[in-house]
Amino acid sequence: MAKYIKYVIIAFFIALYIFLLTKYNIGIPCIFYKITGLYCPGCGGNRAIISLIHLNFGEAISNNLLLTLSIPLILVYVFIKYVLKKNIKLTDNTFVIISIITIAFGILRNIPFFIFLAPVN
Repeated sequence: MAKYIKYVIIAFFIALYIFLLTKYNIGIPCIFYKITGLYCPGCGGNRAIISLIHLNFGEAISNNLLLTLSIPLILVYVFIKYVLKKNIKLTDNTFVIISIITIAFGILRNIPFFIFLAPVN
């Protein structure tokens, strides 16, 4: 039981954050956007999470496509690794690919031609 305490604590803080976000609209502001006026890869993430909680997938995609598409992949990974107890190892190449996709998304969403990637305000 003691080995699961950290997971319970993490789940509690995630639930608390989601509660504060949905009930009182208290989220984490984007410092990068406030300083530069440019959208980072995470901009619109809070609104995307709220939209997903309300099962509004179109709005979630409009707010942050990368986050919305990443969540199912992360859930599948967690399910396979921790529920099915399969040993899945992510290689350095996996992290390089994820980093390239994230950086490209952050750059593209600030180019006027790709305005559809910018979060809905």
